[in-house]
Amino acid sequence: MKAMKIEDIRKLAVEEIRTKVADAREEMMKLRFQQVTGQLTDTSRVKILRRDIARMVTILREAERSAVEGAK
Repeated sequence: MKAMKIEDIRKLAVEEIRTKVADAREEMMKLRFQQVTGQLTDTSRVKILRRDIARMVTILREAERSAVEGAK
């Protein structure tokens, strides 16, 4: 699976991004268990997923900050 692009994430609604972050974190937990038990074959997926989560959280923070600044 390829990494999500920032442009694609920015097109999503805030609630949709939150849902995707929760799903990605759950998948990350499963991958970590597979890695510990030696069942994980595609180790690069962990790195890609970690970066996707960071991208989505960053965009969520940007949206929150712009909403707060817009309210002032």
